[in-house]
Amino acid sequence: MRALIVDDSRFVRGFLRRLLEERGVECDEAADGQAGIDRLHGDFPFDLVLLDWNMPVMNGLDMLTQLRAEGYSSPKVLMVTTEAENDFILRALEAGADEYLMKPFDDEALSEKLAMLGLVEV
Repeated sequence: MRALIVDDSRFVRGFLRRLLEERGVECDEAADGQAGIDRLHGDFPFDLVLLDWNMPVMNGLDMLTQLRAEGYSSPKVLMVTTEAENDFILRALEAGADEYLMKPFDDEALSEKLAMLGLVEV
């Protein structure tokens, strides 16, 4: 499985990478939504995108909207953000997010979301 981690925080990208690589997931990273779109247009398909909301250049919701508008029905998209209000969650799901994980989170919470997406066994 391949995952793309899109977050402007180097710490969060590293934390997610470590948790995913411990599960045997190959990871790539991008620091903003535009860089994430560029990675998705690359040669290697991704099974999962972990996407922050608040980033410079292009935010996560705009990236998600563009991704789905371009016809990418896969990969699965897991929003990983501090935005906890129902309005944000609904907007992300309506734009095509598959699941939503609020920061801060731990390994167990990430595992539950990956299992809900059918990407790992519990």
